[in-house]
Amino acid sequence: MNDSMLNYTINDVEALWPKINRTYKFDSTEQRSIPCNATDAGSEYNIMFRMDKDQAKALYEAMARAYADKKEANWPAKLAFPFKKDEDGTYTHKAKLKGAYGTEVTRKPMQVDSQGVKLADDFLLTTGSTVNIATTLAPYIMGKDAGVSLRLRAVQVVKYKPMEEKSPFGVIEGGYVSQEDNPFKKVDEPIAEPKKVESKKPAKEKVEDNDLSAIVDNWDD
Repeated sequence: MNDSMLNYTINDVEALWPKINRTYKFDSTEQRSIPCNATDAGSEYNIMFRMDKDQAKALYEAMARAYADKKEANWPAKLAFPFKKDEDGTYTHKAKLKGAYGTEVTRKPMQVDSQGVKLADDFLLTTGSTVNIATTLAPYIMGKDAGVSLRLRAVQVVKYKPMEEKSPFGVIEGGYVSQEDNPFKKVDEPIAEPKKVESKKPAKEKVEDNDLSAIVDNWDD
């Protein structure tokens, strides 16, 4: 498989907590991602995304093929199921890019609009926007952990969801009402970004049948 075959674009998915305008790292003290320098440990650009079952199956198939092409004798026979399945039947996953590899700083992922025009360098993508995500499939093995990472290359904004200001106040019946639009008008609560939780990964099952078509057919078992 050549480099061009490793490129994969995920179309029409929902952006979740995108951090592409600059590099971020997870701060264990604050229990959240914070801005950082590209060369800091743990520095990365990343975007979570939500997809439906068909989109998830197509992505898994592409990842499984990349894994099978790269796999060596000491790798697990089957690509472990990489997505989180939500109660509504959708799936979430993440694409990311390290801020630097060693001392070499990576190129910031490009963001473009629906016409392919490059967006401002400080453009802030929002949760709930519909996007296309260009990635490179990168099979890897680290100790006993093997998989396929999605290296973030670029994001195209198909539909942008404007950021809303949330009022810190409730409604006071009978109080003063401005004739102008209220910037503190009550809006729906934003989706909270989940805290990072370390969890033990389940042991990978030994798979005797390494036929790729069989693996893909049973991708969500």
